[in-house]
Amino acid sequence: MTESVWGPVKQEMTDLLQSHPDDVPAVVDQLTKLQDILGRVPPLLAENPLCDFNRLYLTITESVLERLYAGKFVDPSFLSRLDVEFAARYFDALRAWAGPDASPHCPRVWAGLFQRIPGPDCRPLPAACAGVNAHINFDLPFALVTTFDHLGTDPIDDSDQHHDYLQINEIFAEAIPGLRRGYLDKWQLLIDTMNGRLDDWWQGEAVDYTRNVAWRNARKLWAMRHDMSATDAERAHLDRIASDLGKLLLSPLGEFLQ
Repeated sequence: MTESVWGPVKQEMTDLLQSHPDDVPAVVDQLTKLQDILGRVPPLLAENPLCDFNRLYLTITESVLERLYAGKFVDPSFLSRLDVEFAARYFDALRAWAGPDASPHCPRVWAGLFQRIPGPDCRPLPAACAGVNAHINFDLPFALVTTFDHLGTDPIDDSDQHHDYLQINEIFAEAIPGLRRGYLDKWQLLIDTMNGRLDDWWQGEAVDYTRNVAWRNARKLWAMRHDMSATDAERAHLDRIASDLGKLLLSPLGEFLQ
């Protein structure tokens, strides 16, 4: 299956995913290279749905890096580590999908989006939202747990780390209007203009809500982190919920609502 998905760029994809980036600049570099490779995957090329998500993810990560350089975070080591752990899960999912036994090892929520790479085509905004759903609702809680475990600290509400975590919501709020309009057709832009800032507001609220849920799920996972059976059950549960939401986002109804 993966031969037909990656086509002539299969070796480039394999080479890119051989290692994990170890800092935020390296994450940006890998996402940039990935964007180029994804844009050459037949038959949809730059219009394949993963391109739409990867472009959004790259934009947000570049903004995180700018804030790190500007000294905006109280605990930059936490945010840097979280960014690396977070990206690793996306790259792991791609690596699993590209492997010889993709289906059993790739999370269901990511597989639902990856399966759309060779078509049928879907609109850019739902595709980007489906990727955000997979990355925040499934990947982010586990990235938080491994980050706190690496740093030897706990996920505590209202801590410096929590406040830094919430700063990412601000980055989304700043980026969403431009990103979202970049995914719209001319007729959709007309409706968007008529709606004023309503669409920007509710999508910002949706990001805030899902990232708050991810934080709460991370705290739940943190409490059971030494119980592998319970952790695996929770992983399957989160994957199932996120996968169902992803199917809705990519459905005709989901595309209409967006």
